[in-house]
Amino acid sequence: MLKSFYEHIGFFGSLFLSLFLFIFFIFWIAGVAGITLPVDGGKAKYNKWQVLLAVLIPIYPVIWIISDIIVQHRFMKKN
Repeated sequence: MLKSFYEHIGFFGSLFLSLFLFIFFIFWIAGVAGITLPVDGGKAKYNKWQVLLAVLIPIYPVIWIISDIIVQHRFMKKN
């Protein structure tokens, strides 16, 4: 598969594409892990529909983790 990317988009294109896919996979797994935490900051937050969305739609946990990073950053900046 990477060979076909290399033939169509060149060395740097296949390098950046494979790096992007690797980082996307890491963010997806981290998002699923964050969504399935039973408690966040002392409050229960485990929802079965979020886990279902996270597994079936891989972009959802990536967007969730980026929005959670932004919320945490604003909270830390405020205090």
